Amino acid sequence: MSKEAYKDFTKRFSLLIKKHPALITMTLSNIFTMRLIGNKTHGDLAEIAISEFINQYMYDFKSIHVGKDLYRAKSKEEDITVENEITNEKFPISLKAYGDGPLQLSTDKNFQMYPLLESHGDFIDDNTIIENIFSQDAFSCFSQINVLPLIYDEKKQKCNILVFDADLARNSTAYIKKATEGSGRKHPAYRFFDQNGCYICEVRYGNAAANALQRGLWTNTKNATPFFTSVTNGWIDYSHNLVLVKLFSHALISSIKGHEIALENIKNDIATLKQVNGINA
Repeated sequence: MSKEAYKDFTKRFSLLIKKHPALITMTLSNIFTMRLIGNKTHGDLAEIAISEFINQYMYDFKSIHVGKDLYRAKSKEEDITVENEITNEKFPISLKAYGDGPLQLSTDKNFQMYPLLESHGDFIDDNTIIENIFSQDAFSCFSQINVLPLIYDEKKQKCNILVFDADLARNSTAYIKKATEGSGRKHPAYRFFDQNGCYICEVRYGNAAANALQRGLWTNTKNATPFFTSVTNGWIDYSHNLVLVKLFSHALISSIKGHEIALENIKNDIATLKQVNGINA
């Protein structure tokens, strides 16, 4: 149920962005400005920003930022929870801010995917076996990928919000091949390909000796382009908001009273943005 609800959400999200591109451009500019404060700061703040973007501008949806402590206690990877207020359906979303290239879709915390593939040898091209692999509990994450990646190119200052089409990836898989060599490769991986030999995704080795970047289900936004849909309708140029950096620095050494006054002004600005863009409050 959450899978279809998530698909409906991404369609609505894409329609909003297409109709009001200035809103997402402003939001992405603010998010990636955070890289001026710290290389990893933007990832955590992107979760808060996109959650609030949904609350403010998508009037049929509401979102809650799960938070790190609660996130670690969850059985699924989840950064925000979104609810469709018309159908009352709730679904988790994992938000990721990655550079254009390798993208982690699932961590495979219990180390089940790789051993299952390994049990079938180094090369798998039997359709029945491949379908059986996808139907196993170890690959249940494949039908529950609610990952919303903010893919960015920092040099060109552009961002593309992409959705991996897990159904297309599954239906297109023609063979799975073990890879043991490659630039900087420490652990092997099983790579999935379509009938034309186009890369789809891969399962990386992930026992106790492997870190988070060496395990789980991964893909590549450059090499697996046909298996992604852009909800931003392509790349969006962003720019740094230096006023935001000053706002943060001053906020950190000011009182709650000052924060309350600033927050009211910001709320008024959001109300104005809604009015200008014809968005229901």
